[in-house]
Amino acid sequence: MRLHFKLNANSRGDMGRGASRRLRRDGLVPVVIYGADKPAESAVIDHNLLVNALANEAFYTSIVDMHIDGVDQQVIIKDLQRHPFKPKILHVDFLRISDKTELRVHIPLHFVGESPAVKAAGVINHMVNEVEVSCLPKDLPAYIEVDLSNLQMDESIHLSQLILPAGLKLVTLMHGNDLPVVSVHVPRAVKEDEEAPAEAAEGAEGGAEAAKSADAGKKPAEAAKKPEAKK
Repeated sequence: MRLHFKLNANSRGDMGRGASRRLRRDGLVPVVIYGADKPAESAVIDHNLLVNALANEAFYTSIVDMHIDGVDQQVIIKDLQRHPFKPKILHVDFLRISDKTELRVHIPLHFVGESPAVKAAGVINHMVNEVEVSCLPKDLPAYIEVDLSNLQMDESIHLSQLILPAGLKLVTLMHGNDLPVVSVHVPRAVKEDEEAPAEAAEGAEGGAEAAKSADAGKKPAEAAKKPEAKK
């Protein structure tokens, strides 16, 4: 079930870097709302409210009801700028959506089930953790599940094997790239440990055979000479 998010914002009058710094010191985050063939709007949102919303993974892929100065509009988060080392949000871009216009959004993958290969010392390797999708707003999922319960040793699951909700298209597949998403293999260290005894046994066998061959090639030893009798 998709979560429903709401954010209250206030329009912003003062612009410029200096004004943005003052807003951040006051606990506000500058944001821009654009798209849907309407002029871009500058606004501010309470930093703590935004941080609480961003703590939920679903917020990044959800349609948000943005309330600005008494006007409601539906948006989706498009870009987010964080402070390089402080736990602060510096700026956010929101894209207005239209019911009839397809969106391109990155959706997280949720891996479910356990591969039977794990019990045989197999290690799961996640090559892709999110995918870019194209769909109408009504078809936008919070995530896509990837079932690992039938993934056998040395097998992979590719983009084309994902079970997608109705109305969803994978952008990478649209470009003809069927990339692997997840695979399972025996770790190299385990393989080497298993191969070492076999190689040692083969080496011992080879050594024994070589020794036999060497013995067979030797000439019979000459008979020992009898000591001469003393006169």
